[in-house]
Amino acid sequence: MVDVLITNGPWLIGIAAAFGFLMAWGIGANDVANAMGTSVGSNAITIKQAIIIAMIFEFAGAYLAGGEVTSTIRNGIIDPAYFTEAPQLLVYGMIASLLAAGIWLVVASALGWPVSTTHSIVGAIIGFAAVGVSTDAVIWGKVGGIVGSWIITPAISGFIAFILFQSVQKLIFNTDNPLANAKRYVPFYMALAGFIMSLVTITKGLKHVGIHFSSVEAYGLATAIAILIAIVGKIVISRLKMSDKADRQAHFGNVEKVFAVLMVMTACCMAFAHGSNDVANAIGPLAAVVSVVSSGGEIASKSALVWWILPLGGIGIVMGLAIFGKRVMQTIGKNITHLTPSRGFAAELAAATTVVIASGTGLPISTTQTLVGAVLGVGMARGIAAINMGVVRNIVVSWVITLPAGAGLSIIFFYMIKGIFG
Repeated sequence: MVDVLITNGPWLIGIAAAFGFLMAWGIGANDVANAMGTSVGSNAITIKQAIIIAMIFEFAGAYLAGGEVTSTIRNGIIDPAYFTEAPQLLVYGMIASLLAAGIWLVVASALGWPVSTTHSIVGAIIGFAAVGVSTDAVIWGKVGGIVGSWIITPAISGFIAFILFQSVQKLIFNTDNPLANAKRYVPFYMALAGFIMSLVTITKGLKHVGIHFSSVEAYGLATAIAILIAIVGKIVISRLKMSDKADRQAHFGNVEKVFAVLMVMTACCMAFAHGSNDVANAIGPLAAVVSVVSSGGEIASKSALVWWILPLGGIGIVMGLAIFGKRVMQTIGKNITHLTPSRGFAAELAAATTVVIASGTGLPISTTQTLVGAVLGVGMARGIAAINMGVVRNIVVSWVITLPAGAGLSIIFFYMIKGIFG
């Protein structure tokens, strides 16, 4: 049966690359729209600016730090031993999974549903493996751990967002001089955002391009970058033209202008973190196909990524956001709760922190659920009445549908591809 892989190798890799690009496109349309939605929804940046930020930082995150999560998606969910005798089944299954998850994401994005790309691809892989091969081929313990992370990570990001927004309220909004305190404290929040993003770049990203730092050097460099960002932020904020009216409402408006500057930082942070974590959903199955076909059927536990795979994922993500991301942005940025730059900052930085931690540990979490959890955390800080529970209910229902939808489509496509190639 290995002859099938050798004979049809170029075709299989080409098809997998096309479907991998579709999957990345769906991630951009759905998940990146989530990541940018808080910034756009709070009017801190325009859609055009969001796309430019995503182009730079999503691609950088995917290319520099995207290799860390790939092995979990590829080897952690299904047992490679079940495919040793028939490696072509793994290839067919991964191609079917990419197509199934990609189609589901395009449909969900068209409907404005912020679904989980991780749910989509994991459901698709479980579907073909359990039905097309054997239920024992699925490592259910690993799947349980991933499902557990879908519950834990929204709770973590929601808690971090709640604490962050409460600190903003206490240090800035609930004081006698909100504007002066904003100028004093916002650079510290900027430093925190800069520290998180630079730390993941140094510790997880640069090793992929051959640059290595010790832990002490990494933390030292991240701290230096954070201080530099704080200084630059302080200079930029001091140059903002703002009215010094005694009216408290005018002061609040000026404070939000200061946070709008900070939102650009957190948007960059979220885009980078998202690129590093969620590109694995598209390139993991693609990398598995290329590895198995190129080796003539050998299923290696680890293999180097081919040079073109990460750029393919990065470009697909950016194009999906630019062409099709507006509807999901509307849902996440405006429909769950009313976001201002200060609230959006708390939600985005909390989500970015959670995603960065997960990316570093190799756990393929759902960025969608992490960000929704963070937005809910900000809403809860203002009281339950501030949250549109109808929208939240619809989002949760779409999450529940996603797993079986990915699995069902994947099973159908698996048997179709198996029938075509034999």
